[in-house]
Parts: sequence; C-alpha cells; structure tokens
Amino acid sequence: MRWVACILRCSMLLMLLGLASILANASPIKNDFGHCERVVKKWAFSSLDQEVKEDRHTLQDLLFFLHVPRTGGRTYFHCFLKKLYSKSLECPRSYDKLRFDPRKPKCRLLVTHDDYSMMSKLPNHRTSVVTILRNPVDRVFSTYEFSVEVAARFLVHPNLTSATQMAGRLRAKMRGVSTLDIWPWKYLVPWMREDLFARRDARRQKGSDDTKSSGSYDMNEIFMPLHEYINTPMAHDIVHNGATFQVAGLTNNSYLAESHEVRHCVQKYKILGEHVLQVAKKRLDNMLYVGLTEEHKESATMFANVVGAQVISQRRASAMSLENVANENSEQNSLLSDSEFENDYDLDDFVHSTSQVYLLVLQNRTLCCQILSLKMMTTRIAVLTTMQVRLLPLKMVKQRNKI
Repeated sequence: MRWVACILRCSMLLMLLGLASILANASPIKNDFGHCERVVKKWAFSSLDQEVKEDRHTLQDLLFFLHVPRTGGRTYFHCFLKKLYSKSLECPRSYDKLRFDPRKPKCRLLVTHDDYSMMSKLPNHRTSVVTILRNPVDRVFSTYEFSVEVAARFLVHPNLTSATQMAGRLRAKMRGVSTLDIWPWKYLVPWMREDLFARRDARRQKGSDDTKSSGSYDMNEIFMPLHEYINTPMAHDIVHNGATFQVAGLTNNSYLAESHEVRHCVQKYKILGEHVLQVAKKRLDNMLYVGLTEEHKESATMFANVVGAQVISQRRASAMSLENVANENSEQNSLLSDSEFENDYDLDDFVHSTSQVYLLVLQNRTLCCQILSLKMMTTRIAVLTTMQVRLLPLKMVKQRNKI
C-alpha cells in the first residue's frame, strides 16, 4: 500500500508541475513587455516602410490638413484655405468621419481632426499633408478649457437627461457637423458634461450654489479641477501625447486595426514610445508644411509662401491645360466653364484673379495672427464667463428682478 501512496503522490506532483508549466506559458498573453515590444516594432517598421520615398514637398492633387486640436487650425482654415480653395473643391463633411467620402470628383482639400491613419483612405502618392503643432503643455490647458466651456453650455437645462435629449434633437436637425460629432470632443465633452451635472446636483443637495475656490483651475464644487482631469483614464487615452499619437495615426479614432493594442503597449511601457516618436518625426519630415502655434507670424508667412503659392500655381497650370484642350477642340468650349473653377472668365482674368488671391492671403497673415493671438488670450476668460452665466446664484436673479 505504501508504494501505491507514493505513486499517487508522484502523479499529483507531476500534474501540478504540468499545470504550472501551462500557466507559465500562458501568462504573458497580451500584456508582457516582450509581446508589446514585438507589436510596437512591427507596427513601426510597417509604418516607416509605407512612407512614400519621393519628394513630398511639392503640392499634390489633394491637400490633407491634419488638424491637431487647439493649435489654431481653424484660423488657418478660414484665413487661408477658404481663400485658396472654392467650396466645390472641399471634400464633403471633412470633419465627419462616418460620412466622409474622398472619392468625390474635384475633391482637393480635406480638413479634419482625424489622425494620420486617414491616409489609408486617400490616394497616398497624390496627397500632400500639412499640420500645425503646439507646445504640449499649452495644448493640454487649452483642451481642458474647451472641454469645460462647451460642456457648460448644457447647464441651461434642468438635468442631464434633458440636456442629452435636446442635444440629440439638435444634432439630428443640423445640416453641418456638430462639435459632438468631432474627435476628440465627441468623447471629452459628454464626459465633462456628465461631471458638471453631477457636481451641480451635489451642490443643490447641500442647499447652496455658493462656492469657494483657490483659483480658476481649482473649483472642485463647480467643475473638475485640472489636476484631477489630467490624471483620469480618459485624459491618459486621448490628451496625453495626443499630437504625437495623432501624427502617428494611433488615436482612439484610428482606422488601423492594431492601433488600440499599440497605444496600450506604449502607455504601459513608456520606453516603447520611442518607436512611435520616430514614426511621427519621419511623417513630419515628409509633410509639405508644419507650422508652430507659438511662432504663428512666421508660420503664417511660410504657409502663404509654401502652400498658398503652390495652390495658385497648380490652379494656373490646370487652367492653361484646359485652355489648350479647348483650343484644340472647339467643340469642347464648355470645358472651362465646367471645370473645377466654375467661372466664365478667360485665362488672363484667371491669372489676374489668382494673383489677387495670393496678395490677399499674404495680407491676411497679419489678420490671422491677430485673431489667433486674441483667441489664445481670451480662452481662459471664456471658460469662466460661461460658467458664471450658467451658474448665476438665485439671490442675484432676485435682485435683478427687483430693479
């Protein structure tokens, strides 16, 4: 009997050892460093290998403005690009990822918050990319402020349910694209809105709207303070290193199937971020233009000279080509009027008009710089003003009504 017990003990020991071996081999499933390193390196190698080797500093048929949020991109769009490209040349619903269709005839300009993975949907060899970068710390402040400002607009409603329902109805009626449809605000604003209503409800339960704070970034009872905001999982996923992930094509809005795993690995093992940085730097090198928010005057001048001049030159060459075709075949005299310029003037008029546009763009650079500076200066004031308007104490309302 003793030898039977020994055999049983040995069998049990072997089973335990086998189970331990299986568990040991299965434990590094998805999150161990070795696995993450292979995933990130594979993505980085593939991304660098796909980069077009030819000259990327000559304007191609399609201009993709990769708009990093809170860098002043809207100012560039309205001051420059809308002067250079007619409405018919803009890709439809540029900021609307779900309904964007780059196959539209005459589509020459795409302006969107989408990340670099959008290039997988575009004709790579016929697309030029431009972007603007900003000091990461300043951009984080601005992202936080804008999230609070937009979310605070919903505080006119009695509760969160009412605000959410009304926002849904308004978005359904809108012809354009709502802020709540655009990355990253479609994540950050609803999240901040929910937090604002929760804090307001908590104040009301206490029976008072009076608040005490040590500064505009530390008003706990009204809205999420900056130090709390920046340490949330939402901020870590979207805001931290946001511009780098956007240029690398790895945001949570990416078209790449592997983007979530790569981003997760980089966030867990910071040392792997060097591979993402190298891809982002290479892509910046290959862009037609990269501006800096902090150097907006110099950047605006460069944009006008590099991008503006090439757009006008491209349009002029296209017009001359169309005129040559029209001269060779008089039966196609309607070509010019049906072209992407949608005008009836002749080539001389077109050359003169494009020269005027270029001068206008150069003149607008000063106005653009002034607008951008003003927006940067007043952002923080806008946040507090919005909050004060939405949170008028009841006693102030009563006093106003007595007057």
